[in-house]
Amino acid sequence: MERIYADYFIETPFPLEKAAATLAGEQSSGTFVSVPGETAELKERFAARVETIEALESVSRPSIPSEKLSAGSYQRARVKVSWSIENFRYNLPTLISTLQGNLYELTQFTGLKLMDIDLPASYGEHFRGPRFGVAGCRELTGVEDRPLIGTIIKPSIGMTPADTAELVKTLVEAGIDFIKDDELLSSAANSPFAERVEAVMRVINDHADRSGKKVMYAFNVSDELDAMLRNYETIVASGGTCAMVSLNSVGLAGAKKICDQGVLAIHGHRNGWGMMNRHPLLGIEFKAYQKLWRLAGVDQIHVNGVANKFWESDDSVVRSMEACSEPLLGGFSVLPVVSSGQWGGQAFETYRRVPTVDLLYMAGGGIMGHPGGARDGVKALQQAWNAAVAGVSLQDAAEMYSEFGASVEKFGGGA
Repeated sequence: MERIYADYFIETPFPLEKAAATLAGEQSSGTFVSVPGETAELKERFAARVETIEALESVSRPSIPSEKLSAGSYQRARVKVSWSIENFRYNLPTLISTLQGNLYELTQFTGLKLMDIDLPASYGEHFRGPRFGVAGCRELTGVEDRPLIGTIIKPSIGMTPADTAELVKTLVEAGIDFIKDDELLSSAANSPFAERVEAVMRVINDHADRSGKKVMYAFNVSDELDAMLRNYETIVASGGTCAMVSLNSVGLAGAKKICDQGVLAIHGHRNGWGMMNRHPLLGIEFKAYQKLWRLAGVDQIHVNGVANKFWESDDSVVRSMEACSEPLLGGFSVLPVVSSGQWGGQAFETYRRVPTVDLLYMAGGGIMGHPGGARDGVKALQQAWNAAVAGVSLQDAAEMYSEFGASVEKFGGGA
């Protein structure tokens, strides 16, 4: 019988073997005492197994305080645990309950983080994964051999459908590839969802009829399930190509239901990510996180950006981008979305650290706040990526391209 393997980073004052056994027991057949019916045969078939334990450093203070624990030393380790897929088969919510359930509450741990997951081959047969991924998003936007350049409608909320459509008109005429709603906007009093879709898609469809280029707009469908499905159908009926889902808000089951419709590319926004990852010894690492959403079928997923406006380090962003490019189950391709305080200047370091153009590069203020307006903001990002891929330095690119040079003056302090 196939098994799923999970890699954890733990911290505990208990002997490592005892702590790991507690984790495995809590998340499968075990309890704190032996109970009738928990036979040796049952344990052999259904109990989680501790596969490996790699001891790391010890520390004198716990990473996460505990009212029930007081010790002079806390040992850290990497622990690999496995489960038979008989325990949950192909039920994603139950899989999450197993991999990330009550184990975070166990007294034995002063730190615990899910670092990675190894999925069995049959998951690739049962789950269809992303319908579009990198190749499909390129085909929908008509963009080849360079990053997709995108932006976010700003201000986040408060604009009417007519206001939004007017801004979209400027952006599509400037050559943008991708636009999205902000995650704070779904169907507001001054911007009902259906009215916004109609106004925006009229602009996008008219531009496509004239130019042959259809810009991808990710409308935020996040809502209760029935409303999400209605929103999805509204986009399809208007000729749209993309829906955005706030992943942590709607959950795996909600996101999978939307992905399973199979007509639109799904833009996965990870807002709320910090509460899952910011602590180094609590939550889930992105390498494991993105595999779950690829299983659900998300085509695009946020990875933050180099020199971003948030807490995350460049090294962490690079690991996230690399995780998206790693093969999964024979073809579950996902497009990394680089965003968060980006402008053209970060393109050079981004490409140096992760030399690929298979990404969606998003800039809000980096486009909208350009001194020459949104049109020049789009051009500046295109110029920056052309230069970065060609091996031209930021300084030389600023001299070669007037629009990018103005970006450097505005956002880079003239660097």
